[in-house]
Amino acid sequence: MPSTPDPGPSRCLVGIADEPALAGVAATLVGVLPDHAFIALEGDLGAGKTTFVKAVAAAVGIDPAEVVSPTFGLIHIHDSPAAGGRPLRIVHADMYRLSGAAELHEIGWEDAIAGRFGKRIWTFVEWPSRIAAALPAERLDIALHIDSETARTLEFSSPAAAYRPVIAAFADRAPPIPPRSHA
Repeated sequence: MPSTPDPGPSRCLVGIADEPALAGVAATLVGVLPDHAFIALEGDLGAGKTTFVKAVAAAVGIDPAEVVSPTFGLIHIHDSPAAGGRPLRIVHADMYRLSGAAELHEIGWEDAIAGRFGKRIWTFVEWPSRIAAALPAERLDIALHIDSETARTLEFSSPAAAYRPVIAAFADRAPPIPPRSHA
């Protein structure tokens, strides 16, 4: 019986000392994300979810000053210059003010994340638990844990095979982590 190749890790942790260290994480992420990616960002208030999206935007040539918290606008769209001839759209959404997935239609969610005209689309969603019923199974979850005033631990996880190369790219930067207990 032929063996199935190991798809790679499904979870890893990456520690960062401060905000400038996010540039390296963002550069790595930009190099390995699929053309159409959905990234769910979890973390307490002030954990750095929007700061993380700013770092990714900067890594693809979008002015990070244009990336602000979408708490009141709910969805912000940022288009990057066409790198390699293929434009990239970053959809940055904050679902904190929603009470459930049923409200997504009212805010134009389907139009915002629809792939059009050959554009690559990366969707970053803050407070994804608010729309849990609408989250795609094919997604990358990134939890931002506050370690100190400046330090954070980023926990990358996904059961989806499409994101295993993303997690593998970060697994080299961190020691192995034990499996979670399901108590």
